Amino acid sequence: MRRLRLVMVVLGATILATSAGMVYAFHSGGVAECGGCHSMHNPKAGGAFLMIGTDASSTCLTCHQNANDTGPSSYHVSTADTKLGPGLAPLQRTPGGDFGWIKKDYTFTVRGTTSTEEGDTHGHNIVAVDFTYAADPVNTTAPGGTFDSDLLSCNSCHDMHGQYRRKADGTVVKTGQPIYASGSYYNGTSVPANEPTATEAVGVYRLLAGSGYSKAPFPGVPAAKVPSTYNRTEAATQTRAAYGHATTGGHASWGNWCGTCHPDMHSSGNYVHPVDETLSGGVFDIYNQYVKTGDMTGTAASSFTSLVPFVRGSADYAGVLAPLAVNNDTNLAGPTGEDRVSCLSCHRAHASGWEYGLRWNMEGEFMTYNSLYPGTDTTPTAPQFARGRLGAETQAAYYDRPVTKFASYQRVLCNKCHAKD
Repeated sequence: MRRLRLVMVVLGATILATSAGMVYAFHSGGVAECGGCHSMHNPKAGGAFLMIGTDASSTCLTCHQNANDTGPSSYHVSTADTKLGPGLAPLQRTPGGDFGWIKKDYTFTVRGTTSTEEGDTHGHNIVAVDFTYAADPVNTTAPGGTFDSDLLSCNSCHDMHGQYRRKADGTVVKTGQPIYASGSYYNGTSVPANEPTATEAVGVYRLLAGSGYSKAPFPGVPAAKVPSTYNRTEAATQTRAAYGHATTGGHASWGNWCGTCHPDMHSSGNYVHPVDETLSGGVFDIYNQYVKTGDMTGTAASSFTSLVPFVRGSADYAGVLAPLAVNNDTNLAGPTGEDRVSCLSCHRAHASGWEYGLRWNMEGEFMTYNSLYPGTDTTPTAPQFARGRLGAETQAAYYDRPVTKFASYQRVLCNKCHAKD
C-alpha cells in the first residue's frame, strides 16, 4: 500500500510539474505532503525521522532522480549510475547542474604524464547513501569555511519543509500568510499566478533556506526566477535563470548566501575575485560587446549567455526578474552598470562537467579546438583540452550548444567580462 501511495505521489508531482496551473511541483512552493518523504509505519531501515530514504538526500533523490530517464526530465537533478558509463554524460540540464558529474572520473595523458580529474571535484558532494553519493574525500570541510563535508545534504541549502515565504510587500518570513504557489517560476504569460496576493504568500526561490535555518546561519534568501520549463537542452535556445539582488526584508545577496559555508572565498584580498559588486569600470560594456574570441560586435539587446549569467541589481520579481526568466531567447538583454557579478556567474550550484563546478573548462586555454569540441575521438587530438572526455561529453557539459556558437579556437569565458583574448 505504501508503495502504491508513493507512486501516486510521484505521478502527481509529474503532472503538476508540467501543468500550466498555479503550482508546478510536489512541494507547491512550500512543505510537501508528509507521506511523500516520511512513512509512519514502514520507514527506510537504518534511516532517521521516519524517512523513506536512509538519509535526507536519499529521500530527496527518491523523486529527483529516475533510472528511466533518457534525457533532461522535469525536476530531476541527478542521473542514475546505470546511465553514467564510459563516454556517457549526465542527462539533466538544469541551471544548477546534474550531480551525476560528480561520479565521472577522467584520465588523460599530456606530454607523457598521466593525470586523473576526479569526479569529486565537479561540484557539491552531497551524501546520499542510497544513490552512491558520498562525502568529499579530500575536503573535510567546505572550501573556505568550516561546514563539515560529511554533513552536506540537499537540506543543507534547501529548507525541506519549505517554510520560507515571500509576501506581497516583498518581505520573506517563516510563518504567517499561507503559501498558495511556488514563487520560483514564470510561465511566460501570467506573472500574478506566481506572485503573492494581499492574503496569500508564495514560496521562495527553490525552497532555499533563510535567516534562522537550523542547518546553517544563512543571512536571508536570495532572489531569482526561472521559466517553468527549465530542465532542457540548450542546443537551440538558452534557459535563462534571472538572478536578483537584495539585502533587506529577509533577502540576502547571492554572494553572502553562498558565503554562509564558504566565507573565505570572497574576502577582501588582492587574489580574490569580487562578488556582489556592480559591473563598473566598463565591464558591462565588454560583456555586451563580447560574442566570442575575436568578435566584439555584440549589443546590449542580445548579449546574455547562460554560461556567464549575472545578477540584476533588483529584487522586483514581477516587474524585472520574471520577464527575463524565459527559455526561448526572446529576452537576452545584457547587463547595465547596476548589475552584479556573483558566485553563480562562474559556478553551477549543484555540479558541472568541469572542475570546481565551473560552467566552462578552466584547465586549458581553449574551450574549442580547430572548430570542434575537444575529445579523445576528435582530430587533431588535444588531450590537454579534452581531458579524457569524448567530444560529445564536452558538448554535453556546455548543455549541447552547437560548437559554432564559439570561435574556432575559443578561449575561456573569463573573457566575456575581461576580453583579454
